[in-house]
Amino acid sequence: MKEFDKTIMVTGGAGFIGSHLVRLFVNKYPNYKIVNVDNLTYAGNLANLKDVEDMPNYEFVKADIVKDDEMQQLFGSFKFDGVIHLAAESHVDRSIASPNEFIYTNIVGTANLLNAAKFHWKDEPEGKIFYHVSTDEVYGSLGETGFFVEETSYDPRSPYSASKASSDHLVRAYFHTFNLPVKISNCSNNYGSYQFPEKLLPLFIHNIKNNKPLPVYGKGENIRDWLWVVDHVRAIDEIYHRGKVGETYNIGGHNEWTNIDLIKLMCSIMDRKLGRDTGTSEKLITYVKDRAGHDLRYAIDSSKLQNELGWTPSVQFEEGLEKTIDWYLENIDWLENVTSGDYKKYYEEQYVDR
Repeated sequence: MKEFDKTIMVTGGAGFIGSHLVRLFVNKYPNYKIVNVDNLTYAGNLANLKDVEDMPNYEFVKADIVKDDEMQQLFGSFKFDGVIHLAAESHVDRSIASPNEFIYTNIVGTANLLNAAKFHWKDEPEGKIFYHVSTDEVYGSLGETGFFVEETSYDPRSPYSASKASSDHLVRAYFHTFNLPVKISNCSNNYGSYQFPEKLLPLFIHNIKNNKPLPVYGKGENIRDWLWVVDHVRAIDEIYHRGKVGETYNIGGHNEWTNIDLIKLMCSIMDRKLGRDTGTSEKLITYVKDRAGHDLRYAIDSSKLQNELGWTPSVQFEEGLEKTIDWYLENIDWLENVTSGDYKKYYEEQYVDR
C-alpha cells in the first residue's frame, strides 16, 4: 500500500512560479508526495522553499531534464502519478544571447519528460496527468485591440517563445499520437515574491532601493497583462485537478499596463515606502535601445478557465504590487544574495553598455 495517495513530480520547483506551486501543494495536499526536481541553475534557489523543506510529503531531487537517463530513472523510482512541468529557460534577453540553452532545456527537456511518462505509464494510464505550463508569448504580438484565446495561432517572435511553442506542440502531439493524458496552460506575466531579479519588478525594486538606473526598453510603450503568482498557481491547481484532458487553458489577469506606467507606479510606491520625496525614483529611469523582436502587447482572455473551473484572480493589481514590494523590502537579504555572482555579471553585460 502506498504511503501517499499520489506522487507528483514538479519540475523547476525551486524557481519563481515552481516554488509557489510546491508550497501550495505541499500544504494543501498532505496526502500527496511532492517531488521537486530542479537542476538549480541560476534561477533555482532552495531558499525559496525553506518553509516546507522539512515537511514529510516533500522531497527535493537535483536532476537535469535534458538528461534522458536521469528522467527515466526518476520515473522508475518514484512511480509518478502526475507531472507538473515548469522547468524552463524563461528570460527573453538570455534567449537572444544564447538560443541553444533554450532549445535544449525547453524542447529536448520536455521531450525527455514526455518519453519517460509515455514509457512508464503505458500499462497504467488511468489517473495519470502530464501538465505542461507554458506562456502567452507563444502567440506572438497583439495590436491595440483583441486578446489571445486558446485557439489563437502561434506566432513566436523570440528564441524563448519559439522554444516554448515547440514544447507545446510536442505535448499536444503526444496526446494525439500516444494518448498521453496531457493538459496545457498558457499564462501572462507573473509577479510576486521569490522572483529572480532579471525580471522587471524585482530588478527595479532592487535598483530603486539602491539608487541605480532603471533601464527601460525603447519608450516603455510595450503592454503586458500582469498576474499575481499566487493566483497563477491557484489556477494550476484547478486545471490539474478539474481541467479536461487534452485541453489548453489560458490564464490571465485582465490587467494591462504599459511598461512605463507600471514603472512610474512602482516608483511612486517605493518613494512612499522609503520615505523619499515624490518623484525621486522616477529620476532613475534610463531609456535604452529596444530589445530585438520586442512584442508590443500581450493580453489574455481567460474566460474558458473562469467559465469551466470558476477561477478568478483574487487581488487587484495595486494590492498585489504593494504586497510584492513589501515582501522584497522585508527580505533584502534574499534579494542581495540573489543579485550577486553570475547574475551581477549578466546584468553588467546586458544593460551597462547600452
